Amino acid sequence: MEEHRLAATIRRFLESGLRQARWRKIGLACYNFCGYVALMVLELKLRKVGNSVGVVLPKEALARLNVGEGDTVTLTDAPEGGLHVTPATKGCEQFAKQMNAAEGVIRRYRNTLRELAR
Repeated sequence: MEEHRLAATIRRFLESGLRQARWRKIGLACYNFCGYVALMVLELKLRKVGNSVGVVLPKEALARLNVGEGDTVTLTDAPEGGLHVTPATKGCEQFAKQMNAAEGVIRRYRNTLRELAR
């Protein structure tokens, strides 16, 4: 949601008359920043694959995820209710970081958690 607002603000700025006056001051930094704000929105059709249902990812999505045929991706719950698709190695690293943080909290508040469990 926040990224959509940011992209809209940048788009309005670039479409305004200030673009030519300020473009020289902003220069390459704005070009790079604007290039990374672009969001990929794809509508994909579900297809029957044997007894399952699958999604075929286009080349653009594969390039963005940096994966190819035979690679593994991880689906994780998103806070806003959807799913995030990440390459399996990134998902494993993120999960390992979260587990290490949780183990630290459990060690630090061991007695408090034990009392709360009663």
